[in-house]
Amino acid sequence: MKTLLQIRRDLHQIPEIGFQEYRTQAYLLEEIQKLNQERLTIVKWKTGFVVHVKGLKPTKTIGWRTDIDGLPIKEQTSLSYESIHDGFMHACGHDIHMTVALGLLRRLNESPINDSMVFLFQPAEEGPGGALPMREWLKEEHPDLVPDVILAFHIAPEYPVGTIATRPGLLFANTSELFIDLHGVEGHAAYPHRTKDMSVAAANLLLQLQTIVSRAINPLDSAVVTIGKMTSGTVQNIISGHARLEGTIRTMDAETMATVKARIESFCKATEIAFDCQVSIDYGSSYYQVFNAEKMTEEFLSFAGQDDSTVAIQCDAAMTGEDFGYFLQEIPGLLFWAGVDSPYGLHHAKLNPDEKIIDYLIPFSESYIRSISTHDNV
Repeated sequence: MKTLLQIRRDLHQIPEIGFQEYRTQAYLLEEIQKLNQERLTIVKWKTGFVVHVKGLKPTKTIGWRTDIDGLPIKEQTSLSYESIHDGFMHACGHDIHMTVALGLLRRLNESPINDSMVFLFQPAEEGPGGALPMREWLKEEHPDLVPDVILAFHIAPEYPVGTIATRPGLLFANTSELFIDLHGVEGHAAYPHRTKDMSVAAANLLLQLQTIVSRAINPLDSAVVTIGKMTSGTVQNIISGHARLEGTIRTMDAETMATVKARIESFCKATEIAFDCQVSIDYGSSYYQVFNAEKMTEEFLSFAGQDDSTVAIQCDAAMTGEDFGYFLQEIPGLLFWAGVDSPYGLHHAKLNPDEKIIDYLIPFSESYIRSISTHDNV
């Protein structure tokens, strides 16, 4: 049986984007097949799967979710085990996430707890989003595998190994991608009256979008509307017939997200009228807020604070997004940060998490899971 360190490095070499994690799925299943199968039930779903570990005297089911996809980023770490899939990288730590899940699965299969465990190996966290369809599939096809509580973690480059950070209530924002296409009429720069200029239309719309947070959102609320990319035109003397805005929306409240989107749609309709063009909106991947069960998270932080090897921090909420929020929307649980001590942040081409997190986090997480399994109710 391979060491967890070797497994992490193997997984790091084969990053695959959402719903294309075929090699990753096969690798993980091969490792799990090496375990004693007496208590295990494995059910595949798309490029992910679920593993049920039968408890000794189950009164509830505890869930542990890990994401398994990589990112379309060209790796620049120069590691001996860097990605062999050119242009793709585990730049968000999902290789660490998977390895910790496998390590927990090994230990809780060898020495089971009273309650049952469900390990969800979820694809497409980075997009287009796997949590919501996986949750709905479980409810419809395998309701017996829906956990009563659910846990997950995410690596945190800014903290050292041994630091755990989370907070009761809202941890991550509601997020949505934003793609707006404007279609007009292209033409020669010498005859502007025969065209419908989408460079001007897009520039006007971009400026209008920047008024949403300042004029449509309560100043005591929090929201972000960012257009990170604008493309239009072909050459300097041709008026553009097509322009595209690409951005992101982030809010701390689900109702605020609806308000922002309604405002965007109003501005797009107004642009169609003002510039005699067609405007289409695609919200891409939209993720629900990560809202931790308050009492459970308070008890988790208290548990972590009593561990001699752990520094427990109640952190601030962040405008980052995670589709784990869809699980927490219907299942009580929590997500926490775990430090990996890297100078490079998430989604950076040089991110290289400290692998000591594997040997630290697995026993810590196992101990916590055993502690909540001693109670009839969580």
